[in-house]
Amino acid sequence: MTEPSPAIRFDEIRELIRNLPGPDLEAGTAVRQRDRQLVKPRGALGRLEDIAFFMASWQGQAPPRLRHPRIAVFAGNHGVAAAKPVSAYPPAVTAQMVEVFQTGGGAINKLAELADADLRVYELDLGSPTADFSQGPAMTELGCAQAMAYGMMAVDQGLHVLALGEVGIGNTTAAAALSHALFGGTAADWVGPGSGVEGERLQAKTAAVEAGVLANSATMTDPLEALRCLGGYELAAIAGAILAARLARTPVLLDGYAVTAVAAVLWAIDAKAIDHCLVAHLSTEPGHARLLDRLGRTALLDLRMGLGEASGAALAIPILRAAVDCHAGMATFEAGGVSRAV
Repeated sequence: MTEPSPAIRFDEIRELIRNLPGPDLEAGTAVRQRDRQLVKPRGALGRLEDIAFFMASWQGQAPPRLRHPRIAVFAGNHGVAAAKPVSAYPPAVTAQMVEVFQTGGGAINKLAELADADLRVYELDLGSPTADFSQGPAMTELGCAQAMAYGMMAVDQGLHVLALGEVGIGNTTAAAALSHALFGGTAADWVGPGSGVEGERLQAKTAAVEAGVLANSATMTDPLEALRCLGGYELAAIAGAILAARLARTPVLLDGYAVTAVAAVLWAIDAKAIDHCLVAHLSTEPGHARLLDRLGRTALLDLRMGLGEASGAALAIPILRAAVDCHAGMATFEAGGVSRAV
C-alpha cells in the first residue's frame, strides 16, 4: 500500500456490515412519480428507468446526478501466481501495467476519458504479494483488514458513482477460488482461461483452486475468512471501497469476474450489502455468468470482454448518465403540451 491504513479488525468490519444504511425510499418514489409524467409511454425506456430509480435511491436525491464519476483500479500481486503456472503472464506484468496506466496508455485511460471520469490507480505493495493460497491463507487478518481500510479511502464525499476494477496477475484464480469456497460445486465450474491459459496451464490453475479451498477449509469459518484465505490485497481493498461507497451514498459499478467475486463475499455475509451495486458487464470468464446467477444479478452489458482494469465498468458510466439525464431533462406531458394515452 502506498500510504498507511488505519488499524481495523474483522469484528469491526462485521459490525459495519450489520449497520449499513438502506436506500432513500422518498427519493426513489419521487423518481417513479416524475417518470409517470415524462413524454413517453410508461416503461418505454426500460432499464434506464430502473437505473434512474436506483441512482436516486442510493444517492439520496431526486433527480439523481452523474457529473462526478470516479473509476478506481486496485493493483495487487498474488503468491499463487508466483508459485504455480496459473497465468499466461509473469507477476511482473502487474507493476508494468500500472506504469502504463500512469502514462495514459491503457484501455482504461481512454475509456475514462470517454466517460469523463476521474481515474485513480491504487497500488497495494506490489513488491510484497500475498502468500500462495494453495498452501494456506493468502493474508493475515490484519493484512486483509488493512487492505480493506485502504480501499475505503478511495471514496470521497460528492462522488456520483464509483466504478471499481482491478489489475493483478492471478486474480481470476483468486476469484475462482472465492466463488468455489462460497458457492460449492467443483473447481472446474469456476475456473476459466483468464489471461489466456489453456491445456496444462488451465489444468494447473484448476488444481491450484482446488488445493486452495481444501488447504483453507478449516479456517474459512465465514466469508471474510474466505476473502483472507483466498483473496488478494487488491480484492480486499475493493471490498473496503464497496462498503465505504455505501456509507457515502455512492452507487457502485462492479466490473468483471474478480470484482463480482469480491462483492459476493459481502453478499454472503448479508445479501443486502451490495444492493447499491450494479454489475457493469458480463465477462468472458465462464465462472462470471455462474456467479451472477447465484447472486440473482443481470449485467448491463455483454461485449465479450475479459480485460479487467474496470474497462466494462467505465463503458457503463455513459449508460447511467443517459438514464439520469433523460429522467431529469425530458419534458413532462403537461410542459410539452403532449396528449396522454387514452
